[in-house]
Amino acid sequence: MDDLLFNRDQSVLAVIDVQDVFLAKLAPEARAPLLGRIVWLIRVARALDIPVIAMGEDIARNGPPMAGVMDALAADTAVFDKRVFGLAGQDDLRAAVLATGRAQAVLVGLETDVCVAQSALGLIGAGLRVAAIRDATGSPGADHAAGLDRMRAAGVTITTAKGIYYEWLRDLETLACIKPLVGAAKPDDLIL
Repeated sequence: MDDLLFNRDQSVLAVIDVQDVFLAKLAPEARAPLLGRIVWLIRVARALDIPVIAMGEDIARNGPPMAGVMDALAADTAVFDKRVFGLAGQDDLRAAVLATGRAQAVLVGLETDVCVAQSALGLIGAGLRVAAIRDATGSPGADHAAGLDRMRAAGVTITTAKGIYYEWLRDLETLACIKPLVGAAKPDDLIL
């Protein structure tokens, strides 16, 4: 592998279970910043023509993804009803990711130690390179760090919203084109 960075032309963004029932498990002060970074990364992906695959766990029982997520998605984006913990274990979700033709999956969402970790491991098993965004994933308490450790040990790249943004951009020309499209949506706590 010559290029260890994630490439916008090879990436797909998976937005996993950003639903109120899971967000409510986090410390109150962590919820809005996490949601802000996830929504911003969706907007960045769209501006860079990176496919976005969105899902919610048992939508009938747990509700749809949060309003901010739904507003950031393209109007024609299907939101999959995820019935398993690891998205690669569900035929339609795995097929949707693979149908993008992208070799790299970037994961955001909830919960780090369960659905994000199991999705990451399943996607590695399906032959993709995987990154999990440390500050755009979450679990309550020590479970977040445990999920990151498990993924790191399995070969998942752990990076940040800022880190993946600049990997996707790569150069000042692209930055100049993209910054006006996503700059206003940048969370206040994200320093670029």
